Amino acid sequence: MKIIYSSIFLFLLALFLSTCFLPSERTKSPLSLEDTAEEAIQLLKTKDMERLSEHIHPNDGVRFSPYGYVDLQEDVVFTTEQMKNGLTDETVYQWGYFDGTGEPIKMTFKEYYDRFVYDEDYVNAEEISYNKRLGHGNSIDNTKEVYPGATIVEYHFPGFIEEYEGMDWRSLRFVLIEENNRWYLVGIIHDEWTS
Repeated sequence: MKIIYSSIFLFLLALFLSTCFLPSERTKSPLSLEDTAEEAIQLLKTKDMERLSEHIHPNDGVRFSPYGYVDLQEDVVFTTEQMKNGLTDETVYQWGYFDGTGEPIKMTFKEYYDRFVYDEDYVNAEEISYNKRLGHGNSIDNTKEVYPGATIVEYHFPGFIEEYEGMDWRSLRFVLIEENNRWYLVGIIHDEWTS
């Protein structure tokens, strides 16, 4: 009888200890670079800004660039809180200037999202690259100077209409930095053919 109770006790103790150390949401392993980028692009597609905000750098926020050139004076930077509420916020921001006309890009985040963030189905991009620029136009690419040491993940469509011969290409680039064994999104760069 003593052996049975000892065996039951050890079994219950082992069961208890195993449940105490199951990974929780807070203690699960950090995502790899690839998994972070994949999750972020999926969250952008589904407009889950609450969860996307968890991938944004807590101190630096995320900078939005409407074209390939990152403009430190004009680009808008969102905090995690701004990202959570971005699609419902009616604030009109100036995001930079339209290519060709030079007119200010004055839009709410939702309007900017529709035109300069998820303007194509980037989850199903024809090409994806890491630290290699796929979309090339006339704009200067200063990403590596602005974000030294960062990793750039590019989601790219080489074109949509054959007679445009690739001049209708589109790209969305994520700029990610690793800090404390975790990848954070610090930049979202939209790019397209510019004049």
